[in-house]
Amino acid sequence: MIAPRTAAIFVFFAAIFAAAPAAASLKLCNRTSYVLYAATATAARPNMLTQGWTRLAPGVCAEAISKPLKAPPYYVYAQSSRSHSGPARAWGGATSLCVGHGNFTFTTPALGRCTQEDAFNVRFSEIATKGKSDFTQTLTEKPTLATLDQARIAGLQRLLSDNGYKIAAIDGNDDKPTETALGDFRRKAKLSRKATDDALFQALEKAASQTAAPAGYSVCNTTTAPFWAAIGQKTGKDWVSRGWWKVPPSNCATAITDPLDTDRIYVLADLPGKKPLVTGANKFCVTDIAFEIQGRNDCKKRGMREVGFAETNVKGADGYVAKIGPAGLIATPARRNSSSASASRRH
Repeated sequence: MIAPRTAAIFVFFAAIFAAAPAAASLKLCNRTSYVLYAATATAARPNMLTQGWTRLAPGVCAEAISKPLKAPPYYVYAQSSRSHSGPARAWGGATSLCVGHGNFTFTTPALGRCTQEDAFNVRFSEIATKGKSDFTQTLTEKPTLATLDQARIAGLQRLLSDNGYKIAAIDGNDDKPTETALGDFRRKAKLSRKATDDALFQALEKAASQTAAPAGYSVCNTTTAPFWAAIGQKTGKDWVSRGWWKVPPSNCATAITDPLDTDRIYVLADLPGKKPLVTGANKFCVTDIAFEIQGRNDCKKRGMREVGFAETNVKGADGYVAKIGPAGLIATPARRNSSSASASRRH
């Protein structure tokens, strides 16, 4: 059976020690069926140094820190490619540190807020290097794939499924349906059978990014300036508003990672010191700092601001992208097949 597509934080790691390496380093191995993008962190006292992203195709190992490990603790965080269908997956832990949307190297206070223009917080997991100068950390999923080669095959199966091919199971077993689908994709992508695994994964990931319908709710910025986004929705019998997500130009923020189970979601795009870029008639409570507010009445009496949000109709959809341009909200069709980056909250 295909592995269930549910949003989760995976913290299953396996440590492998390299014997007498020529060049000591921290290596990351991907024994999952997902294309991963990984970030690492280490102490640069009194600050923390975070850097990323290292791309890891399924079944692949890559060097994340290319020097001997001398300054523990070390941390790792990884997230699945946005090309994959369904909710975003993350591999991490309990330590909140700063990362960026693109390739980045940040030095920030260990317990301080992110101050960089493009930074937001995610939760890293500490790596137990046990004093070794050379260490390999393996990221896994459940059910566990036994070998890196099995992960490679499962990764091909998942990306083929993301591209619309009917794959019986994402299990890492090389079967006839997988071979048939691969052959068809190679022909359509004009890839020879001699193409490298890396070229094949790159082509599959690129193609999936153009067709995947991720579950959840994202806000995308097609303007030339960053803005802050917030959403409002009804959860059960209660109304709730959440924010802020910083959305740089040509980037998206994922506000909801689970498949949608409501008819309408309301969105606000705020430009500090200016009129909101997206607003509407549906009033919700907000604050100037990161918030999650229950209820939408008596905002001022409760010490908050009342702001109008714009309605987006997501009825019957698993996923929706609210695209925002210079003139405001751009009409976007909802995505009705089950199929994002972590969100940065305003501080």
